[in-house]
Amino acid sequence: MCAISNSPGRRRGWGWLLAGALLAGGGPIWAQAEADPAKGGVAYAESVLVAARSRYQREATNAEAAWQFGRACFDRAEFATNDTERATLAVEGIAAMRALTAREPRLAAGHYYLAMNFGQLARTKLLAALKLVDEMEHEFKVARALGEHFEHAGPDRNLGQLYFQAPGWPASIGNHAKARKHFEHAVVLAPDYPENRLNLLEAYCDRNDHHGIRRELKAIGEIWPAAKTNFTGAAWQSSWANWEKRRGALQAQAAKKLK
Repeated sequence: MCAISNSPGRRRGWGWLLAGALLAGGGPIWAQAEADPAKGGVAYAESVLVAARSRYQREATNAEAAWQFGRACFDRAEFATNDTERATLAVEGIAAMRALTAREPRLAAGHYYLAMNFGQLARTKLLAALKLVDEMEHEFKVARALGEHFEHAGPDRNLGQLYFQAPGWPASIGNHAKARKHFEHAVVLAPDYPENRLNLLEAYCDRNDHHGIRRELKAIGEIWPAAKTNFTGAAWQSSWANWEKRRGALQAQAAKKLK
């Protein structure tokens, strides 16, 4: 079993499913809330990557060094300015995570960051991205079975996003009912993590579930002040830029739904 990580959980994290082949319509309302390199996030992500790569090169068989490197590859790829840069980082992360999961098949972190880097690679593909979705689903399911609390309920959060954003059958695995169940479970596991709440609110808006919308709006308002003090520092800067924009957009959408 994987020890639960108390380090900064994977901030932002789902821009990569906006790859053209995966859009089943206009995309989620938070599609425009991408990280802004001008705000310093790229410099921080680069510094973490350099340190993580150096440690991994020195301690290639150290499981923690390996998955931290896989995470750093994913995070730095969030700020990539072109497909070549993003794919290069993703492939580097995938290689490290494949090696780690081969050595440590019961380590949730390895499977989780293998899936996350598959996601970055999917952003650089068109129709080939659909094949990567199946691999992502498999690895997130394995990570969930081994450590569902990892990265603030990351496996459920990301499975939910896969099902929410991917096209439905027969093109792909998209299924909004499945997505909602995973979002709901992520909130059970990590109720104070802002992204879990935002995902669930979006799912309720999609379903026109007025009761769920009201409940999540209230819950988000209650957890937000404490989250501001719990998730702080450079590691969370771009997350908050995304979450604040996304919260505002969802509040506007919810207001229209509740009229």
